[in-house]
Order: sequence, then structure tokens, then C-alpha cells
Amino acid sequence: MIRGRLVVSLVALGSVGGCAAPGDAARDSSTDAVPENGSAPSDARPSGETRGPGELQSAWWSWAAGAPTGTNPVEDATGAHCRIGQPSSGIWFLAGTFGGSVKRRCTVPRGRALVVPAVNSTGSEGDCAAFMEGAAGSVKLDGKQVGLERWPAVPITMKGVADNPVTLTEGTIETYGCGVWALIPSMPPGTHTVSIRGSSGDFRVSADYGLTVE
Repeated sequence: MIRGRLVVSLVALGSVGGCAAPGDAARDSSTDAVPENGSAPSDARPSGETRGPGELQSAWWSWAAGAPTGTNPVEDATGAHCRIGQPSSGIWFLAGTFGGSVKRRCTVPRGRALVVPAVNSTGSEGDCAAFMEGAAGSVKLDGKQVGLERWPAVPITMKGVADNPVTLTEGTIETYGCGVWALIPSMPPGTHTVSIRGSSGDFRVSADYGLTVE
């Protein structure tokens, strides 16, 4: 999910080093997102979800940086903290790790689409370009491959709380976000599995979720 920790899948400014001013950025273009090679086209974008890569990544990174160490959903080893800071409606975020593997269980309210990074990073436009050269991943829902979108560098704004393990500091950071992402329409009530695998260079992430939708 996050490559390294920001100062850095979700998920580091190693990844987020070189914060760039949004005025220097390219446009936020969801039309630039293309399916990951080897997966089905991501035409099944959740109904009513019109936000582009910049908005979705800003929201996801703010969620990832929105809880301190000890209750942070990216560090979470069991899924106990998966509900912390989630949007009040519409979408639900899943996370990978800061590297390595994890298995989590989480209860998701019905009617929520999932926003899931297979592997993602932040930094300058150059950082993102280098990261995306080697970025690859897969997301499976109930054992079936989900279509992925490759999002190149786009300006994002993330807000962190004190002692969070993502930005390492409280406040707002303007930078660029990039990665390989899945947008999964809401699932029917019951139990489901989501498997996340991602890599870029030496970085590897593996996260398996057991979800209960109710």
C-alpha cells in the first residue's frame, strides 16, 4: 500500500519527500487513469463516484494520517482499528502496510464502495514517476481479480494528526500522490475477502481482509 513512511500503502517523506506546490502541478485527470496490465478494465467505478484521483488520494492519505500510532489503520495488525476515521457515507478505505504482510478482519456498513491502493506513494513528480515505473499490484474480491487503475503524479493535500506514523507530524501537507488503485462497488451483505498485493522496486506489501458487510 504505502511505500515507506512519509515525511510518507497506503502508505516516508521518503515517499513524500520533496513536497511540491499545487500551482506547479498538472491537472487532476481521472481520464489519465488506465487499467493495470493483466486485469479487467476498471469500468465498474462505483455508481455515483465522480471524484478524480486527486480528491480520492487526498481523502485516503488524510484518513491514513488521521490516527496516531497505536490506533492507526495502516499499522493495524488485526483490523481492530479499521473503522477509525472512515468517511461518514459513500466510500470505505482499506490499507496495505508499511511493508510486509498482514491479515485483518473488518465490518463494513452496507452500501459502501471500497477504495483500495494495491501500492501507492507520495512525493515530487519525479519521485512518483520513478515509483510508478516499477509499480505493480493486484486486488482480488472473493478470489476474483478486480480491475485496477494506474494513477500517475497528481497534486494532493493530506491532513495529519499529531504522532501519526504516515506524515509524522500534525498539520497539512501539499504534495503529489500516485499509485495502483482499485475502486470496488458496494458489496452485498455477508462475508467477503479482499486480497491486496503490491510492489515497486524492493518494496512489497501483502494484506488480506476478511470483511463482513452489514
